[in-house]
Amino acid sequence: MEAAIGDAADAAEAASDSTVLDVVARSGFAVMALLHVVIGAIAVALVLGAPGQAEPSGAIEQLDANPWGTAVMWACCIACAGLSLWQLSEATLRARHLPRGERPGKLISSGFLAIAYGSVGLSFAGFALGQPGDSGESTRDFSATVVHGPFGMPALIGLGLTVMGIGVYFIVKGLGKKFKEELHRFEGTRRGRLVSALGVAGHVAKGLALILTGLLFVVAAATNDPESSTGLDGSLKALRDQPFGPYLLLAIGAGFIAYGGFALLRARFGRM
Repeated sequence: MEAAIGDAADAAEAASDSTVLDVVARSGFAVMALLHVVIGAIAVALVLGAPGQAEPSGAIEQLDANPWGTAVMWACCIACAGLSLWQLSEATLRARHLPRGERPGKLISSGFLAIAYGSVGLSFAGFALGQPGDSGESTRDFSATVVHGPFGMPALIGLGLTVMGIGVYFIVKGLGKKFKEELHRFEGTRRGRLVSALGVAGHVAKGLALILTGLLFVVAAATNDPESSTGLDGSLKALRDQPFGPYLLLAIGAGFIAYGGFALLRARFGRM
């Protein structure tokens, strides 16, 4: 029985190494790069007093505002779905080859990214079908569902702490330059220093944004107010209203743009 399961897993892993999935997943990285650049630009604009939603749905709305909007939305949906599938294979099939102690961390990090990329793909599909969603509203609805579920507030706190933990992971990955494993092509070159700078700034900025988002989940549970968990856009706008918030928001926005640049290089040259 175990041998049959192992053979099936090997066959599935071989399928996940196909050229088609490689191309689609790389396209997904390129789409996510573009989204990060747009979200970063919106965050910077918020500091300057301009309106906007610094979240995936706000960025997708910007991309949809062109004559080829529907075609672009479907293409991005397929790319994100492929990237989500690839991350799922990273979390399960390829994680089998890691040391046993590293498997849970890989399952959590790649599993979270698989869900995140899949949800972005669904957002693209919603726009393509003429039913645009709102990331902040979806987050509030999800929080309310969790609160009224069997585990209630503890589940929402656990979710918030998990998101914050992933944020810490991104910061550690950035400061420790562990992302270099994904772009070893540029190691030791002049371009490598630029890639390294983009990677550090981008991962730290994204980590801070995730920590703020997770913190809102925890606050929502502590105050018994799921409506206060408003996702990335709400967390960044809440940060903007703090004494030094605009400067931090400007730094996070610039960091998101840097992460977009890094992700674009990841899409073209990174390990798959």
